[in-house]
Amino acid sequence: MNKRDFAYKTEKHSNKKGKRQYLKDDLANEFTNKLNNYFISKVSIPRIKVGAQQEIEKLINEEALLFAKYLRNEKRDWNRRIPIVV
Repeated sequence: MNKRDFAYKTEKHSNKKGKRQYLKDDLANEFTNKLNNYFISKVSIPRIKVGAQQEIEKLINEEALLFAKYLRNEKRDWNRRIPIVV
């Protein structure tokens, strides 16, 4: 990345003016597409209810649920599951 990959825009908030830095549209779209593809990639960790594999997005949601149950003392322990990307 270099300086030419970013665009600067002047924005107003309340009574203040400031410059904000944005990634240019073509690079932002490429980054977003790669990130979305990463989240739908499969990992070999079984789901809580059914299935031998799942998407990373679902794994994140399940881990958040299990961690919340641990914090609310609904579960005694929380063993995080570390994914291996397939």
